[in-house]
Amino acid sequence: MNYLKEYNELTAICPKTYIKYSEPMENHTFIQTGGIADIYIKPKHINDVQKIIRYAKMNEIPLTVLGFGTNVIIRDKGIRGIVMNLEYLNDITVNENEIIAGCGASIIDVSRTALKHSLSGLEFACGIPGSVGGALVMNAGAYGGEISYVLKNAKAITLSGDILVLNESEFEFGYRKSIFQKENYIILEATFQLINSDPAEIREKMDTFTALREEKQPLEYPSCGSVFKRPPNHFAGKLISDSGLQGTRVGGAEVSKKHAGFIVNVNHATSTDYLMLIQHVKETVKQNFDINLETEVKIIGEE
Repeated sequence: MNYLKEYNELTAICPKTYIKYSEPMENHTFIQTGGIADIYIKPKHINDVQKIIRYAKMNEIPLTVLGFGTNVIIRDKGIRGIVMNLEYLNDITVNENEIIAGCGASIIDVSRTALKHSLSGLEFACGIPGSVGGALVMNAGAYGGEISYVLKNAKAITLSGDILVLNESEFEFGYRKSIFQKENYIILEATFQLINSDPAEIREKMDTFTALREEKQPLEYPSCGSVFKRPPNHFAGKLISDSGLQGTRVGGAEVSKKHAGFIVNVNHATSTDYLMLIQHVKETVKQNFDINLETEVKIIGEE
């Protein structure tokens, strides 16, 4: 379908909004792959988010919400309809021992803000390269911490354009799961409840986590982070390593030699390269250990 008419209408509805027609998504993902989005739009205000959502619903146009593109693979055929990126909703404010952050703020920046104000609880997030919205959706975690431990409430919007405020009893957090993911709620803002602590101790934890990340993760290449969820009583990386898959390539995608849980873009990989390599890894681990690996990375776009 040609969405040029819809592009022109959205430009009129949201005249001050960044909007592109036929935008390559390889420019908006950490792995630097992905096909064309028919309409790519970055609203600066919540009321524009509502307008876009209601326009998409009224006109039955597919709507995809994208954060920083850190934990996503967009197929090479691209994404039909509208892709809405909320990275401009990135305000961060501090109110005593609470931090209120827009969904488009970097979770790393939020952790640094916490350090600046001697607030503890977000040290684990100091190396997670994603947005606040993405972190909530996936209940992101590392080094013994996770979003569920510190989130007090969240403002979200439904696919009908209705704004909700959810509290702790409604999050339904689990391992890489949340109510936001389950109900396709679009996060607008998060409030984190932290505790006062010694900034030197906070910094020491963050420095330790950063050093561990740099030592163990292949940060020198584009990647989509940890590809697979942790199977019960196992570690995905060890299963992959024990299967002899480190260094295995499909096209320009490679199972990292540094950390088997990562697949890196070493030579102009396509999303198809990634998906074929993921399938090979899953089949090999299943054959060797009778364990079904599930992807943690989100795979979207036209098949």
